[in-house]
Amino acid sequence: MSNKKILGLVGLAARARKICFGTDSVLTKIRKKKVYLILIAGDASDRTKEKFEKLAKEYNIPIIIYGNIEEISKSIGKNNKAVIGIEDCNFANEIQKINDGGELIG
Repeated sequence: MSNKKILGLVGLAARARKICFGTDSVLTKIRKKKVYLILIAGDASDRTKEKFEKLAKEYNIPIIIYGNIEEISKSIGKNNKAVIGIEDCNFANEIQKINDGGELIG
């Protein structure tokens, strides 16, 4: 399941400085209610996934488990990042749309 459009949008959001990455940074931004979507690598640890799934439910934030650590880290130009928070509602909505299979044409 490697949809390059999602990784492209994540990269675009990174260049627009609309993301946070790494568990501590994402955790802080979630608590400040600045994250609209959480993206977790499929090969992240079970503990990390459980922690963020619980937080996502608590703060009512959508969560996507996608790809692997190498793919999502490369898309933002970093190394070894398993968790990314999208801080822009438009990017978050578009990534969700593509993940759900309902992308726009054009």
